[in-house]
Amino acid sequence: MSGISRRGLLKTGVAAGVLGLSGMPLRAQTRGGKFTAGLSGANTSDSWDGRTHSDVFMISAALGGVFDALTEVAADGSLKGELAESWEATADAKTWTFNLRQGVTFHNGKAFGADDVIESLQMHVAEGSKSAAQPLVAAITEMKKMTEHQVQFTLESGNADFPYLMSDYHLLMYPAGQIEEAIANGIGTGLYSVVAFDPGVRFVGRRVSDHYKGDSAGFFDEIELIAINDNTARMNALMTGQVDAINRIDFKAEALLKANPRLRVQEVTGNQHYSFPMLTKSAPFNDVNVRKALKYGINRQEMVDKILLGHGRVANDTPIGPANQYYAGDLEQLAYDPDKAKFHLQQAGMDSLNIDLSASNAAFEGAVDAAQLYQAAAAPAGININVVQEPADGYWSNVWLKKPFCASYWTGRATEDWMFSSAYEAGVPWNDSQWDHPRFQELLYSARAELDSDKRREQYREMQMILRDEGGVIIPMFANFVQAVSNRISTPDTIGNTAQMDNNRMIERWSVA
Repeated sequence: MSGISRRGLLKTGVAAGVLGLSGMPLRAQTRGGKFTAGLSGANTSDSWDGRTHSDVFMISAALGGVFDALTEVAADGSLKGELAESWEATADAKTWTFNLRQGVTFHNGKAFGADDVIESLQMHVAEGSKSAAQPLVAAITEMKKMTEHQVQFTLESGNADFPYLMSDYHLLMYPAGQIEEAIANGIGTGLYSVVAFDPGVRFVGRRVSDHYKGDSAGFFDEIELIAINDNTARMNALMTGQVDAINRIDFKAEALLKANPRLRVQEVTGNQHYSFPMLTKSAPFNDVNVRKALKYGINRQEMVDKILLGHGRVANDTPIGPANQYYAGDLEQLAYDPDKAKFHLQQAGMDSLNIDLSASNAAFEGAVDAAQLYQAAAAPAGININVVQEPADGYWSNVWLKKPFCASYWTGRATEDWMFSSAYEAGVPWNDSQWDHPRFQELLYSARAELDSDKRREQYREMQMILRDEGGVIIPMFANFVQAVSNRISTPDTIGNTAQMDNNRMIERWSVA
């Protein structure tokens, strides 16, 4: 490693952990058996192209199973190597040298090396690419093969978080010269090779023998992920023993799960947030007073109480959460105030506002109910919200990023720059509010290269304040990850908090009890 001392390079500010477990005590990991999970977030358009992955089903199948990235965020928030064994940087964090793991092969027998890394990353910045990781890779001005197992990256500016970015679930490693074939058939270096894959329906994988991770991960002989987007069906599948684990439990049925002696519920606090992005380049959302009216017209605590049933906390229209190192929890909280909402409408020259809000439970569980709560809360301010219920299938491709005002969710990211670079940097593909604020962008680039932690904290605090006051995304709540597991499955003492289902790594970290 380099001499950079920033704590966030090695570990996030708050360690991950399971808040509550019910059921049998954890046991040591054993090898063998089959694991079946019922997951939401699947679509008939799913593929092994990491550039398109956006939800738990394909992320878990790919990054957690068939493919690997260069680095990995461990369950405790620390960063460790995956296909990269180690890395070091120049003093300005602008040039990074990654030493790659030797003796690694793809599922088709091809040896892994530097060419694979370079070609796998270049696909995200290729002409016409719509990859959400495009801005992460575009920041690399040069990729140089030093040896077969060493790659050097030169960045346009220093970035102390760069090794974290290389763990992004879009940045899967494919075999050079065979990427199209690898995407078509699922050929990676992961712990599980593809046995069957029916997009939007199921994935079956078999444990690779003699894998480079040895006995440290991948404890099941076979894994099966079944697409169950319907919440009730997912709960029933677990209750009847058809699957061993599910994500996104129905909070209203939580008592039934906890009463079942064969099951246990896991609740993990992280940066997952539910949101309502507005396209700020489109009227009326291009008026900051309209955005402020909508910020004061939402009852955040009511949503935490009625949508999350207490499994989360009020948010302040910023995606930086309690698991981030530079979370500005001291900022004054935006409060529900219809009078202030009405005042800002008047400042925008309006007596009332009529808008559509597109929502589907594909966005997050309870999204339609949340939109209806918003509708009722905003009405006294003269804000008339028409809730448009959208189909679940195709929501992320047909509604999100396309409709002016919609429901959305993010799992959050391990570092502030990673989150902002993914969704708030001007012009990036997943900037779901079309946010482009000169001061915010100036701070983003400055904080990215800043190695002084105190200075970086102040910069990120100001960025969070700008988003709270002027931003185009209403973020009313941080939602805990709440999932359920059969007692026939053993899980580690610490469950990852940067994404669902143990950072999407359940199929490599969990085992048969």
